[in-house]
Amino acid sequence: MTPAGAAPPFSQWERTVAARYLLAKKSQGGVALISIISFVGIMLAVAVLIIVMSVMNGFRTELLGRILGFQGHLYVTGPMLDTSARDEAVRRIRAVPGVVQAIPVIEAQAMALGPAQITGAVVRGITPADLRDTKIVSGNITSGSLNGFGVGDYGGDEVIVGSRLAQALGLRAGDDLTLISPTGGATAFGATPQRKTYTIGGTFTVGMSQYDQAYIYMPLTQAQIFFGREDTVDVIEAKVIDPDRAAAMKTTVQQAAGPAAIVTDWTQRDSSFWGALKVERNVMRLILMLVVAIAAANIISGLVMLVKNKGRDIAILRTMGAGQGSILRIFFMAGASIGVLGTLAGLAIGVLFCAFIGPIQDLVEWVTGATVFSNDVYYLSHIPARVDWREVSLITAVSLGLAFVWTLPPAWRASRLDPVEALRYE
Repeated sequence: MTPAGAAPPFSQWERTVAARYLLAKKSQGGVALISIISFVGIMLAVAVLIIVMSVMNGFRTELLGRILGFQGHLYVTGPMLDTSARDEAVRRIRAVPGVVQAIPVIEAQAMALGPAQITGAVVRGITPADLRDTKIVSGNITSGSLNGFGVGDYGGDEVIVGSRLAQALGLRAGDDLTLISPTGGATAFGATPQRKTYTIGGTFTVGMSQYDQAYIYMPLTQAQIFFGREDTVDVIEAKVIDPDRAAAMKTTVQQAAGPAAIVTDWTQRDSSFWGALKVERNVMRLILMLVVAIAAANIISGLVMLVKNKGRDIAILRTMGAGQGSILRIFFMAGASIGVLGTLAGLAIGVLFCAFIGPIQDLVEWVTGATVFSNDVYYLSHIPARVDWREVSLITAVSLGLAFVWTLPPAWRASRLDPVEALRYE
């Protein structure tokens, strides 16, 4: 309990003294310059940590949305792909709670020939209805249309081509595209390459160069003929509401597909890529947390000098009745206020930078005349930023905690200062 007539902890007079010490001029024994350096260091460290982690979160979210929007979340293989039971398995998978799409797919490689260019391509055989339901493709048609896709005998002769692939081949919507399959029709001498000319019904772009410059969509029936698949498909791709729960839904989807079905999820298919992204994110967070710790450590040097310069004042306060706890709290508030203000300023700068990262990127590119974020390298045309408020809260808490911890040793030393020793040589 606080004695009668004594001021409570963190009272007005303690806060006033702490503020006066922190803002005192050099001639008065203050350490304003060191305080400013500590403030700026913490502010920049927190801001950089929030910006970097937000960009990495945005990068993962964009990649996840585009990759999993283009492909699937769960992949079902097994004997049901080669029989008439495939349609029934697809129907049962679609009926699983949480599954939003289940489509049979053929995916194979082919050579694509243009007027003066030849390149490899990945052909995806898919039904017209399923292609229209794949919004990341059907909703991003840059030229032509899907009207003729799947129209005609055996699926017709129209294909949908990635915009970058069409550009590399020197072709546009309406032009002819020749494809060569390494495994086409079967003969008495084995499988022979298949060559056929198709019409480009339209081009698409999903904003990722690895898809825009490599993929071709072909009607499923036509793909079965062109690649010699007869009535089979390569896989049933299923998409779920929450991709992060795909692994937990494997057992349910496997039961729906049939006892012999083999189900894998997207984390297994691209495990090395997603694993590397996760490790990079964790390591970057650790490194930048160390930067915050180093910046917060500057508080110690400033507070140690402040305690040394204010030894006479501490002795006078003690002789006037101030207890050790009051002295400790005064210097604790003087140091902690630097950490609090620096953290809040860094928080504001980091969040505002992420909110306006698009205009900032445009300004930098306009000033420098260089492309800051090339989609040929990073798969995306702009710098993504997604602020995760849980992570921001963690960063803020860690920064404040470090500032408080670094403040305690010199504040404790000030509270243990002997008034007699401090005044002996005054």
